[in-house]
Amino acid sequence: MSLIKKIILLLPLIFFSSLNLLSAEEIKKIGKYKDWESLILTEDAGKVCFAQSSPILQAPKSNKREAKLFIAFRPAEKIVNEVSVTAGYEFNKNNSVTAASGKNKFKFDIKEQGFAWIADTKIEFKMIKRMKKGSRIMITGYNQNGSQTIDHYSLLGFTKAYNTIKKACS
Repeated sequence: MSLIKKIILLLPLIFFSSLNLLSAEEIKKIGKYKDWESLILTEDAGKVCFAQSSPILQAPKSNKREAKLFIAFRPAEKIVNEVSVTAGYEFNKNNSVTAASGKNKFKFDIKEQGFAWIADTKIEFKMIKRMKKGSRIMITGYNQNGSQTIDHYSLLGFTKAYNTIKKACS
């Protein structure tokens, strides 16, 4: 049997097995607040409530990426106020990923599989507190080649989205 025929025969199997995986997890949007939305992911391990937003401006403009900023609550793991970000690429291990809003700057300590997290829960809480007061936050990252990107996120609607997920997962 040719390789192409084998692939064609295996495709439905792969498709249906992936459907079974998807059915174990369900994402439900629970609110849209200006530039932020609130969602609940139901998994076998429990629910995860998160707020997310996409950048309103990206630099360089020529490099369109699937960037997102998240705040999550994971009650089954006793995780609250988890701040994470993806710039749509694998972060460079030699350069920092930072968030800046006004005179405040926050450093993301952990970078894995295209995401970055803040390790210190006190710093996460300070960043969220700043996000509630601010109007914009900029995330600066570096790709594998060392090129800098800056994603500008609007904070309009953040507080409502945050309060919705906090309530949904408490």
